[in-house]
Amino acid sequence: MKRPSQIVIRGALAGFLAATALALWFLIIDVLQARALRTPAFLASVLAGLDEVEIGFGLIAMYTALHYAVFITVGVAVAWIMSKLERVPGLLLGVVLGFLLFDVIFYAGIIVTGVDVVKALGWPQVLIGNILAGVVLTGTLYLTSPIQLPTWRATLHQHRIVEEGIVAGLIGASVVAVWFLVFDVVRGRVFFTPGALGSALFFGAAELADVQVNATTVLGYTGIHLLAFFIGGLVLAAVVTEAEREPPLVLGLVLLFVTFETLFIGLLAIFASWLLGVLSWWTIAVGNLLAAVAMGTYLWRQHPLLRAELSHDTMHLEEPSWQGDPTTAPADSRPGEG
Repeated sequence: MKRPSQIVIRGALAGFLAATALALWFLIIDVLQARALRTPAFLASVLAGLDEVEIGFGLIAMYTALHYAVFITVGVAVAWIMSKLERVPGLLLGVVLGFLLFDVIFYAGIIVTGVDVVKALGWPQVLIGNILAGVVLTGTLYLTSPIQLPTWRATLHQHRIVEEGIVAGLIGASVVAVWFLVFDVVRGRVFFTPGALGSALFFGAAELADVQVNATTVLGYTGIHLLAFFIGGLVLAAVVTEAEREPPLVLGLVLLFVTFETLFIGLLAIFASWLLGVLSWWTIAVGNLLAAVAMGTYLWRQHPLLRAELSHDTMHLEEPSWQGDPTTAPADSRPGEG
């Protein structure tokens, strides 16, 4: 049985590191925007009921102490709950915790201060930061667990779909990113594509003049880009694994890709039609096609059983219906007749 002191120490450490990760995330964003310490100053000013943001040592120190106290409390609480459940928190719990923290910040900000903190800071930055903090918190509890745990590689190998989905998603995301990077470099506008998509997604850009190519739009969209491909990779890996037992599901993959491609371009046409004129629909289609081919090739090589099943089915279809049965063969091909 775990001693209470061990639970508190592990939880406090996890909370401290999570708070530090979130603080560093917003420090990087503030520095890139040439507004160092603006985020803690803004939050401290909101809590103090000030109408204007004041960057003062006292305010920032007060907010920082509260920030760490809250995360240490959350860390201890999560460690205590996991000890009662006799479970070790994983990556998925960290992501869920990040979304929970995001919701708490949104509603608490409005209820306590009357200010939409999430909107003021930018919801992508707040969401990504809290997911990062959640993952760091649960990851620390995982690494400091007294239970003997397998390595992350061994864990992935035990969950084939997750491993293949992550790798396939990373391959697809990289192919699309490189494709559009080359496209942007050729046109003399480096990082324009992620900047344009990030501007439309995060700031509601309605025309070319609204595009902002900066760290917020490029990194923010890159995070969403990776997340989308990881999810797509997991779905693809799950379907391919199932296709080993039901080979016709491969046709479903083709239909899934066509549907996704049509849906993506359709959503752009509805919510940001100007992007289709700027990026050209064919570049989007080709980029996604290259990603699908790369992901499919990787999974094809990982599933020799599926290759064997499809080859067997193909050979079976190519065989004449009378093969092995001379009574059904054409007259000119029956033995002894001519």
